[in-house]
Amino acid sequence: MKQRHKMNWTGIKRKAIITGISVAAVAFAFGVGTFNPNGFVTSDYTKKIENKFLKEAIALGMHEPDFVYTDSNSFMDAVGQCVDFINFTTPRDQRVPSSIIIAMAGIESGWGTSRFTRDGNNLFGIRTWDPDTPQMKPLDLPNAEFGVKTYPTKCASVQDAINILNTHHAYENFRIERKRQIALDIWDYDQLAFHISPWSTNEKYSNMIVNTIASKELP
Repeated sequence: MKQRHKMNWTGIKRKAIITGISVAAVAFAFGVGTFNPNGFVTSDYTKKIENKFLKEAIALGMHEPDFVYTDSNSFMDAVGQCVDFINFTTPRDQRVPSSIIIAMAGIESGWGTSRFTRDGNNLFGIRTWDPDTPQMKPLDLPNAEFGVKTYPTKCASVQDAINILNTHHAYENFRIERKRQIALDIWDYDQLAFHISPWSTNEKYSNMIVNTIASKELP
């Protein structure tokens, strides 16, 4: 069954570390400037407002959220906060629905329990073949030509996953479908997930993403 969801692009409403300027003003920048497309939001004027408040927020100490979790529910919250933080500085047409990213992170990391997540901050099993890139070797393949990338923070791996979806040729159809859905102001997770299937060799990966979104009641 197709899952269609009205876009809810909330931005970082959970925890912007702001002092000095009005919290209401920052909330305005988040709420208006994230995923609630309308004529006002899409105007150049609004983009200027967003940039203005972004610069002020960063100057006053806005920073990457802490990634703290104790179970699958708090893990989902932590990933969602990372996505919100990243989306605040990402153009609207390059944002990925948080539900998609949370589902992928949960599937790939065993909800934060994998060795690569615990020791390497890699939530998505992202690999590298560059020997100069920080990495971990799989325990059963210590001499593998590839390694699993390590990151300074878990949010950094969320950023890398989004970058891959936005730039790698394997996900061009995902980007085309996202553009179509943004124009319609609706998310169809079945279609988006279908075009993320190259992420895994599991032929059921797309269904796993959609089923995870449904079972975890992700927005």
